[in-house]
Amino acid sequence: MNQVIRKAIFSQLAKDIPNPTTELQYQSNFELLIAVILSAQATDQSVNQGTIKLFSVANTPESLFSLGENGLKPFIKHIGLYNTKAKNIIKTCRLLIDQHSSQVPNKRIFLEKLPGVGRKTANVILNTVFGHAVIAVDTHIFRIANRTGLAKGKDVREVEDKLTRFCPTEFKQDAHHLLILHGRYVCTARKPRCTSCNIHTWCEYSEKTI
Repeated sequence: MNQVIRKAIFSQLAKDIPNPTTELQYQSNFELLIAVILSAQATDQSVNQGTIKLFSVANTPESLFSLGENGLKPFIKHIGLYNTKAKNIIKTCRLLIDQHSSQVPNKRIFLEKLPGVGRKTANVILNTVFGHAVIAVDTHIFRIANRTGLAKGKDVREVEDKLTRFCPTEFKQDAHHLLILHGRYVCTARKPRCTSCNIHTWCEYSEKTI
């Protein structure tokens, strides 16, 4: 796929999704960090169901740390891997308090040292909170990048590197959310809505199905 086609795809996605942003509900940098940690292998809807109650009780590193794992688990037990996530969140709160004055750090090297925070989560925070032009590759973006031909790769890091290199500069800030939202509602995993997709003209997958 050449750059002319890539630009056409992102231009159309930007028209279709004029306000690309996360569907996680949050009121602070810390709340978003916790929500993103919880969102691993879970839907944003299920995370929001838990955090709307959790954040009304504890929405700072200190207050959440005070809950402890046992106090946190009832709020998130409907979310996959909640035992591990509870442990990681409490440890993360402790590190934020001890090492970052209870603030979410704005550098990757520090974010990735927080328990439960890998490269994808760090990229989400850097992009959504701090405005860095980075692209967090989740299952939706990995699927779309390979399916459309935007940035084919065998693993998420290869796809991330290619998207970073090939995504037109003017769309790089919003690329993460543009692709995720397109993947959730149009280019779905099992039954992609190719006939109603506005980028199907340039998509390698739709050429085989329409």
